[in-house]
Amino acid sequence: MRRTSARITLLTTAAATAAAMALVGPAGSSAAAPAAPAADDSAVAAAGPVGFGAGTTGGAGGGTVTVSSASQFIQAVQRTEPLVVRVNGTIALSSMTKVASNKSVIGVGTSGRITGSGLNISKVNNVIIQNLTFTGSNDDAINVEYATKVWIDHNDISGAYDGGVDIKRASTGITVSWNRSHHQNKNMLLGHSDDNASEDTGKLKVTYDHNWFDGTTQRNPRVRFGNPVHVLNNYFSNVGDYGVASTEKAGVLVEGNYFENTEDPFHLGEGSSDPGSLVARNNHFVNSGPGQSGGSVAAIPYSYSPAAASTVKAAVTAGAGVGKI
Repeated sequence: MRRTSARITLLTTAAATAAAMALVGPAGSSAAAPAAPAADDSAVAAAGPVGFGAGTTGGAGGGTVTVSSASQFIQAVQRTEPLVVRVNGTIALSSMTKVASNKSVIGVGTSGRITGSGLNISKVNNVIIQNLTFTGSNDDAINVEYATKVWIDHNDISGAYDGGVDIKRASTGITVSWNRSHHQNKNMLLGHSDDNASEDTGKLKVTYDHNWFDGTTQRNPRVRFGNPVHVLNNYFSNVGDYGVASTEKAGVLVEGNYFENTEDPFHLGEGSSDPGSLVARNNHFVNSGPGQSGGSVAAIPYSYSPAAASTVKAAVTAGAGVGKI
């Protein structure tokens, strides 16, 4: 049950990230070599992801189209071949819109916006969602289910009726990086049900790195079953209810994060969900509670070099969100 209390040395921009992906694993981890950067493409300005989503290339190797209307957008993201879809303008959706495999959906500058509803990454693989502003979805901003190799990077997420980024139903191999979430209650859910162990055990392996949880209320993330899940070098500012919750046999490593004005940075259990395990390592606290940890977490299976937690606020506020790639 939950308690009753209410740049991985990346540089400050993703362009700098492209130059520094040689990473060193912590003691005790079974570290693998980092993935090579995504293929060179004029519409892909950031390097490939680190962590569990490494190797995601999206539409690299395919063509490039630029869209500015909902009809153009839906047609493009549902094409069967690899494709880079550049979003230039506001795309007003009326319902969750499926994105097909092998797609990079990337905003142009700061002009790419998704409003009204969100994106459904379901039963697909190899998808990049990058540099987009999501506002006012009538459901989730981004829903991921039965999907592998997904990179959600440098987006601005607010005002979704349900979740900001919800990842569930046996999805795995995902990195969520350099996003800014604000004006959002249920921010990032990982695992949707206490009753879904048969699908989710051994899956739901996600890296959350360099995100700015800016006044979000809860689920930053809320985790079921995934082990390990890596919450690395994020900035939590003025988080209302709680930061990270580990539940239902999850194993979460909360490492090198900067917590400011966050009374409950992390805890075990949430609502009616049983406690999981959580290891807290080298975090930085400013006017924040100490958090609750316990149990053990599986070794992180990739190489990385965490930034000093005290430097994370400056790096993330400078580099997270749209227009920073």
